Amino acid sequence: MGKITVRDMAQIAIVAAIYVVLTLTPPLNAMSYGAYQFRLSEMMNFTAFYKPKYIIGVTLGCVIANFFSFGLIDVFVGGGSTLVFLSLGVYFFRKYMEERLFGGVFNKAFVYFSIFFSISMVTIAGELAIVAQAPFWLTWFTTAIGEFASLMIGSLLMDKIGKRIDLTK
Repeated sequence: MGKITVRDMAQIAIVAAIYVVLTLTPPLNAMSYGAYQFRLSEMMNFTAFYKPKYIIGVTLGCVIANFFSFGLIDVFVGGGSTLVFLSLGVYFFRKYMEERLFGGVFNKAFVYFSIFFSISMVTIAGELAIVAQAPFWLTWFTTAIGEFASLMIGSLLMDKIGKRIDLTK
């Protein structure tokens, strides 16, 4: 990634702060945790497709937000999962950023990432099965569906924002 400047740190902090606000602000916080999740803040994942430095911001935002759920275990499992799968998703799918799907409505990279990241909710389902005795398969299904829905909505929003604001700087 190279040398991180003060500007980079400020932008990373802004992404993290937006993630935290979109997760913790009522009424969004009511649907941000547990076996039935819908985090609008997950749209911030797409910032990393414009500039990989935002992987740090999204991960920090997730870590901070997860302090308000199951505590340290969620900080490590959720934050670690975000870091690993967001990094892999950007690595695998960034090359599709200029391609469109469904008549030009969706960014191809964002759709592929949404599917990939939704499948990665296996880690969260495993965590909830351990800490909350939630049924693993049902929890994986519900968290994956919630993740996919929030990412697809977020992909539309971030695609529009990315056309108005240069997120590559």
